Order: sequence, then C-alpha cells, then structure tokens
Amino acid sequence: MNNISDGRDASVAEIIARMFLDIGVVKLNTESPFVWSSGWKSPIYCDGRLSLSYPQVRSYIKEELSELIKRRFPQVEAIAGVATAGVPQGALVADALDLPFLYVRTKPKGHGMENMVEGEVIKGQKIVVIEDLVSTGGSSLKATAALDLSGLDVLGLVSVFTYGFDEARERFADAEIPFICLSNYDVLIKEAVEQNLISATDLSSLQAWRKAPHLWKQDA
Repeated sequence: MNNISDGRDASVAEIIARMFLDIGVVKLNTESPFVWSSGWKSPIYCDGRLSLSYPQVRSYIKEELSELIKRRFPQVEAIAGVATAGVPQGALVADALDLPFLYVRTKPKGHGMENMVEGEVIKGQKIVVIEDLVSTGGSSLKATAALDLSGLDVLGLVSVFTYGFDEARERFADAEIPFICLSNYDVLIKEAVEQNLISATDLSSLQAWRKAPHLWKQDA
C-alpha cells in the first residue's frame, strides 16, 4: 500500500512534507475547516499543482517519482497521468524516463472519438499510473479501470501524496493494484509539529479527522 519501506523512502517523505509546508501546498486549519465536494469537512487542504510553480520542488518530485518507478516497476513501458493534477506530473516523469505518455480523463470526451484514455494505446503495454494526490482512491481506481478496459497492463499507481485513509488502502487491495506514495499525512503532521505550526489541540483534532474523516465536525 502506501509504502515507506526503507531509509530512502522515509527521508523523501519528510523532505516533500517539509517542502509542501514551506511553499503552502498544504494548508492546515482546524477552526475553519475546508469542505470537500463529498461534503466532508477537512482541516487540511492540499493543492499539489502549486508545486509546479517552484522549479526546485517540481524537479525533486519528478526525480523521486522516476527513481521510485525504476526501483518498484522496472518492467514499465509507459506512463499514464490521471486528470487533471496527475497529467503534468506524469508528463514530467515520462520525459525523465524517456517513455511514452498517456493520460486518463475524468469522463469520456463528449465529441470526436469520445476517448477516456488519450494517447497511443498499445494492447498489453505495461503502464504505471501517476496521481498527484490520493484521498479515498475512487478517482484513481476509475482511471486504472479505464486503462485496463483499453487493454493496457496496469502495473501499479504512484502518487506524490496521500491522506492514508483505510478506505483507499482497502480499495486498492481489492482491485489488486499496487499503490505507493512519496509522502503522506502522518509524515506531514509530524513535520508540522516539529516546526511548531500546530498546537497540541490542533494535533488532537488532526488525528481525529484522520481516523474518521466522514464524522469529523459534521455537527459543527
């Protein structure tokens, strides 16, 4: 699942968490929570697209995604990005690895070929999917299903960041899709504590949200 399995991966997770806090990719607010499209209230907002505006951060993420894919999926033959935020990350990685690139729409195009998968589809091609952020895993697995239906062999999905919800882990396990992330919520909160960005009360609230996001402050 969202593996942090060796020293390199652990340090990468910490570096990315630190970068995200430093440049404002992640915003934390337990008093005035953000509201997701699902209706869930959240004390965290993560906008990974912002990292693209910082060349040093962008390059670091590209290099670490590329190294992760080479180590975990050496047989990869193509890269696919998930629209929308996974598209630029995927294109950067495909270029770094000198591999073909495709991307998956959130829904089929409403005209022309009505494609959901864009790019040259070669049946049986071994592909790794790139996401910017994984929350519940629903949109990510919709994308991998579209690639599978197109005849591509999905080796796994890698993401820059994940909230680490049990629901996502269970969904990926059920779909038998390996799922690996560079950084995650637990590491980010640890970094926020070390930087004195959150109080003890904030930490308790952030941990409560992580355990039961669908119940957190729903009566507030």
